[in-house]
This record gives sequence, C-alpha cells and structure tokens, in this order.
Amino acid sequence: MGVDVVLKQVSRPGTSSKRRRLTQLDIVPDTDEVFARICVRSNLPMLKRVDPYGDLILIAAEMPQLLEEVETERKLTTDDQERALLAAVHHLGERCSTEPYTELHLEGD
Repeated sequence: MGVDVVLKQVSRPGTSSKRRRLTQLDIVPDTDEVFARICVRSNLPMLKRVDPYGDLILIAAEMPQLLEEVETERKLTTDDQERALLAAVHHLGERCSTEPYTELHLEGD
C-alpha cells in the first residue's frame, strides 16, 4: 500500500493526445509505506489528496503547495526515516517545478 513518487518527462510528438509518452526520470520508492502513512495522517490539503490505492498526477504549477506541505511534515516529524523520505520527495518536487515538461506521479498500489 505504499505510494511511490515518480518524476516523469512528458513528450508529445505531434498534436494527438494519444501520442503522449512518459519517460521515468527518477523515483522515490515507498517500499516501507512511510510516505503513504504520512499522507493518510496529514491534515494538509494536497497530501490529504494522495490515495494509497490510486494515482495522483501533479504538474509544475502545483509544486509550490506540495513543497510547502512536504516541508511542513518534515519539520513536524522526529522519525529519521520519515525525514529522509520527505527530503527525497521534496527534491523530486523541486525538479518538477524547474524542469520543463515534467509531472510528478504519486502512484499507489
């Protein structure tokens, strides 16, 4: 029931949405379900939207809010594993906000 955080590059050769291709650039795997637990317990609006059983796709315009919420959760936790995972998610969020044609996919089981 983990939520993997995956940075993907979007390419659209031509104008058809059917030709949309995604290339995985980086991933923060949630093998121990740490990120899923953080999202479930969070009262912050964007993290609350994360579904451990579904997928959520975020674009660069949504990164400021995600980065702020991830940083808030990182400051609140005393668990080293959670802090490390949130730092890695924050890094992918920063990349998504600055690298063109990228999306951040939060992929539940």
